[in-house]
Amino acid sequence: MLFIVFDIEIVFLYPWAVSYDSLGTFALVEMAIFMLTVFVAYAYVWRRGGLTWD
Repeated sequence: MLFIVFDIEIVFLYPWAVSYDSLGTFALVEMAIFMLTVFVAYAYVWRRGGLTWD
């Protein structure tokens, strides 16, 4: 499940990175908010022990 969450991140990040020049400041702010949300999710999973190898 964790792989799917972070794989979807790449699905949104790649097209944004390709067309970054033509999108403007609004898209930069939107992507920063999106990345912050993903970082919070990553930190949550890490704190809950979801990244440990058993």
